[in-house]
Amino acid sequence: MANPVTEIPAAPSGQALQHFEEMLAFETDCWDVHEGLKAPDRDFILLDVRGPEPFAAGHVEGAVNLPHRKITAARMAEYRAGVTFVVYCAGPHCNGANKAAVRLARLGLPVKMMIGGVTGWLDEGFQLTPGAA
Repeated sequence: MANPVTEIPAAPSGQALQHFEEMLAFETDCWDVHEGLKAPDRDFILLDVRGPEPFAAGHVEGAVNLPHRKITAARMAEYRAGVTFVVYCAGPHCNGANKAAVRLARLGLPVKMMIGGVTGWLDEGFQLTPGAA
């Protein structure tokens, strides 16, 4: 009987390297965001792309609430050129961060998604901050 892990062989190392390096260009994780938020010269804007009610119930401290449907060229012009946007939503069961990333990329803006969203943040043992935007 074939082992379900190895019945499909692993990709060649060069192909795996390219794949995983590309993933890091699209995604960041909760721990890296947590550490990045401590930096005095933070070079990214953290966007909570959920609605105002979930944001008010609890969000990552330092995040800006901007529901993905409200991401427009006019709204994003408020931010300095070249800044990277990191988007998150409720968690892996939510595609709001993906939708936000698509909108930002269509506007030509650098974007990464914080994998895990709020669920991942809490799983790491980090706290949420209540309060409206």
